[in-house]
Amino acid sequence: HGGEVSASVYHLFNPGQLIPLNAVLRVAGHYSAYADDDDTDAAFQLPEDEFSLRTRAGLRWGGMEPVLLREMAMEVSVWYEFQARGNAGLYGYGDRSLEAHTHLFWGRALFAYTLPESGHNFSLSVTAGLSDGADRLSTYRMGALLPLVSEFALTLPGYYYQELSAERFALATGTYSWPLDSHKRWQLTLVGSTAYVDYLPGLEQTQHWQSGVGGGLLYRSAPWQFVLGYAYGVDAQRSDGRGAHSVGVLVQIDI
Repeated sequence: HGGEVSASVYHLFNPGQLIPLNAVLRVAGHYSAYADDDDTDAAFQLPEDEFSLRTRAGLRWGGMEPVLLREMAMEVSVWYEFQARGNAGLYGYGDRSLEAHTHLFWGRALFAYTLPESGHNFSLSVTAGLSDGADRLSTYRMGALLPLVSEFALTLPGYYYQELSAERFALATGTYSWPLDSHKRWQLTLVGSTAYVDYLPGLEQTQHWQSGVGGGLLYRSAPWQFVLGYAYGVDAQRSDGRGAHSVGVLVQIDI
């Protein structure tokens, strides 16, 4: 269980330009409390309840709206985040540790565009990051096709949510959509992602490359966006080999 309070400061450079450059500073305090349940092994030691402080700074040129289908967007951004934790030490079976300080560095390049006549839409994005002092609760987490789950969602279609834990990674994602009716309310969407992952120690998998593909039917009518989709995790590691299937529903209400 946890709670968080945050504050952000945005400063705009070159306000007369078509594509603005923003400097971002964000400070957040987060409190977490841990409790076992009926499935917790009696030998498993929980982490101590803790307060953590997170400070994020970045430069963002352009940006994108937090929507399921981005009609037009362009972003190039670089970021640094510092996390300080008050309960550093071992937990679990004595085989897991929480670090007192974690440093995260990442960047993203993104472009999305809709052809004015046909209404066809495409987007491409590349995100890469590295870390120092990361642990299981502060590292990069990757998986599932949930584009609005966070500001920097590291999505891999067909995988479990946050299935992969990465110390370093590079992720590329592309989407293509085209309308199925004259009002452009119904659209067919395809998506594909591939990532190179250096795993957090203790959570390694047998290969560094992970990829997923998917498709869906999207309906748009203000203020709704609704997607019914299917995804296949090409390299998802399962007990019977590689490959995983998922079906999902995404709904956005613009209020």
